[in-house]
Amino acid sequence: MNKKHLKLAAIAFVVWYVVSRPEGAANLVNSAIGGLGGAAESFSQFVSAMA
Repeated sequence: MNKKHLKLAAIAFVVWYVVSRPEGAANLVNSAIGGLGGAAESFSQFVSAMA
């Protein structure tokens, strides 16, 4: 299997997951965004502490 096939399989899985479990997909996206927000806040505190 080459990279093209793996990419297509991953895209197909994401589409299937979103179609079959839209609430689960929405929760996953919300969790990811929340995690990124927490990481950004921690980084901001780190940079502020250095000044």
